[in-house]
Amino acid sequence: MNKTAKKTVITGMGCLSAAGATLAGNMVSLFSKVRNLGPSKRFTTDHVHRFPVFEVPGQVDETVDKAGTELTRTTRLALAAAREAVDQSGLTREDLSSKRIGVCMGTSTGCSLNSIQFYDDLRSRRSPGLSPVRRYLNSNPAACIAKRYGLNGPVQTVVNACSSGTDALGIGASWIQQGLCDIVIAGGTDELSRVTYNGFISLMITDHEPSRPFDVTRNGLNLGEGAGIMVLESQEHALAGGRVPLGSILGYGMSCDGHHLVAPHPKGLGLKKAIDHAVTFSKVPREEIMFVNAHGTGTRDNDRVESMVLADLLPGVPFGSTKGCTGHTLGAAGALEAAFTVACLNEHRMPPSTGFTEKESEMPASPVSTTLAFKGNVAISQSLAFGGNNSVLVLEGKGE
Repeated sequence: MNKTAKKTVITGMGCLSAAGATLAGNMVSLFSKVRNLGPSKRFTTDHVHRFPVFEVPGQVDETVDKAGTELTRTTRLALAAAREAVDQSGLTREDLSSKRIGVCMGTSTGCSLNSIQFYDDLRSRRSPGLSPVRRYLNSNPAACIAKRYGLNGPVQTVVNACSSGTDALGIGASWIQQGLCDIVIAGGTDELSRVTYNGFISLMITDHEPSRPFDVTRNGLNLGEGAGIMVLESQEHALAGGRVPLGSILGYGMSCDGHHLVAPHPKGLGLKKAIDHAVTFSKVPREEIMFVNAHGTGTRDNDRVESMVLADLLPGVPFGSTKGCTGHTLGAAGALEAAFTVACLNEHRMPPSTGFTEKESEMPASPVSTTLAFKGNVAISQSLAFGGNNSVLVLEGKGE
């Protein structure tokens, strides 16, 4: 980043998950520890145990694009969250058509794993219809948002496993800081799929009970789906347009462990580098960090490494996981959790880490188990991903 980088503020946020159809609805569930999970209603498998998932209930709007082509559920989730974020920002049609507005969206697997019937027909030597192909080609989440709002800035889709949503926000913020865009719509989205469901079960990191991040009895994750989106712009641009910032992205850091395809480095070396970089760029003293929204999947290795790293780098700073209420939404997780973090900063309280009951003696730090009030205005949201990816955002609330 150059020395004249512009401050990136957030003027709109939208969220959709099993915990709620809006950001406000999600926040109610987080603080009341509501867990809307159960067997999937959209697909079945032959597993002895029907592993529970956090599924967004019912249909999602925007089932087709303007040309009448069917869209994937992943993209429909993104469009629903984008509508909430854009509406909250107060951007007008004139703004959308006249400004340099970019779109950066993260996803993990949702776009490519929704055509199972097509592959079944192909393997069985039947002639599959081409509608799944058209749906795939027309369902790039970033491109669909740009098309929906008639935007003319850069468009990028980030596919970086479970850090995709965090990375998309970090990249979007860099576009604002470098003056490449007036406004950026950024975030993450992913749908539940039978393929990902079976894949995580095969890795033996899925719990057949509700997940318990950081708990001594934790036994894996529950998958979820959803989307989280932010409207980003420079502080000067937002104020000139009469838009009041909801918060800011102060710093972004990322690294790769270079250690293992699916497991974090046992000493968390990559995560430490990502946190150090994000905090250093933000110029925020560490004592001003109020809490950390941890990745907190409920798997043995992830939670142990995060606990160790946070105890080492940010001793005494409260942390927790929101995945006990949303499940692990893969490419959407980092963006959802960043929005939750900003909302918590603006409420000056963080929710209990749902699912956590008992501390593990070998873990140096444990998450909060009750609602925690605080007075500061800065927090961290972090994501760990397959491939050894580590991505961290330093976020600021709107202040008093």
